[in-house]
Amino acid sequence: MVAALAGCLVGLVGGGFRWCLEHADLLRASVVEAAAGLGWAGRLIPVALTAAGAAVACAIARRVPHAAGSGIQHVEAVWRQEAEARSAWLLPAKFVGGLVAIGSGLVLGREGPIVHMGAAIGSGAGRRGRLDAEDARMLHSALGGAGLAVAFTAPLGGLVFVCEEVTGTVRPRLVLLTLVGTATAVAASLLIVGDEPVLPMSTVPAPPLWMLPVFLLCGVTAGALGAAYSGLVVGTLEVCDRLTRVPLVVRAAAIGALVGALMAFDPLLTGGGDQLSERLLAGGGLTAAALVVCLAVRFVAGPLSYAAATPGGLFAPLLALGALWGTLTHELVSPLLPAGAAGPAVFAVVGMAAVFTGVVRAPLTGIVLVTEMTGAGVLLLPLLTACFAAAVTADRMGSAPIYDTLRRRMLERA
Repeated sequence: MVAALAGCLVGLVGGGFRWCLEHADLLRASVVEAAAGLGWAGRLIPVALTAAGAAVACAIARRVPHAAGSGIQHVEAVWRQEAEARSAWLLPAKFVGGLVAIGSGLVLGREGPIVHMGAAIGSGAGRRGRLDAEDARMLHSALGGAGLAVAFTAPLGGLVFVCEEVTGTVRPRLVLLTLVGTATAVAASLLIVGDEPVLPMSTVPAPPLWMLPVFLLCGVTAGALGAAYSGLVVGTLEVCDRLTRVPLVVRAAAIGALVGALMAFDPLLTGGGDQLSERLLAGGGLTAAALVVCLAVRFVAGPLSYAAATPGGLFAPLLALGALWGTLTHELVSPLLPAGAAGPAVFAVVGMAAVFTGVVRAPLTGIVLVTEMTGAGVLLLPLLTACFAAAVTADRMGSAPIYDTLRRRMLERA
């Protein structure tokens, strides 16, 4: 009963957060469009907008412990009893700070704040429901998974995320709490955001079996890309840590200004990446050169945005990066394939899950999330093949799962 009631609250809060972000994106797009009509002087408007948003979001996050960043590493640390669940102040800090940071155009994902808010709601519900310490800890993790389910309208993805990534275990009581919390959370969120898939795509046929080696190769390269991305995220954080003479808010504003300059050049280079992923899943329309430029820019802009110390996650930008990589892979291999073997949308879906796996090292979560977000159930075999290859490649390259690294870093700095 406690999980069901708390799940409804997670759905309303997470759905409200998504609704606010959608309208913030529309407002930002209209501002950028109007600014483009003002000539070169107008290009300073997106720079100022994102710089101010990053500075305000950073200032908000500074006042609440663990409010900056994704928050998933904190949820995992609470499960491992390495950290304490945070107070109710985390909820407004994540909501407002995440809305300002992501809404202003930083390359961050909505899932981080929603997962963290969901876990905070679960922790509060456990205290008010007078649950024992073990049940309260399970509810904290279960409602974090409900938050992920709400972020992407992926109920099974939320369950797999809790078992594979957050806890690394499958316990009947944990599964039950997660199922109840996730079901009620997604049901409540649909009242606000609707029941359409997050990344709808047209129906695609299953690729022929002889193409599995192609997807295996795609997974290998995606795993290498994911390992490099993880290294860049951590490396950027470490470089920013050395800038002790620069106030945190000033640093965030400078990062925001850089991202805003990219937004003035092309809005697809910034933001969480849903619009870019939708475009690629619809068939692309980008040349190989444009794909390379967009991939390179977002590869750097994501870690840079995360280093701004504002609320925001890694998942959504990773999925956009994977869609870019998959589409570019199709551009490279399509001359060698028979006509109609597999379109760019197929490679985009596979790339999304494979790059996610290379960074997070949670292949089942990536496969289920992408399948629920796109509805591409016929691609399970290519997804399994590519994600296996991505996970093995990233491991062989010595890259640790990103949230393990971020959790250890958080505990060292506590």
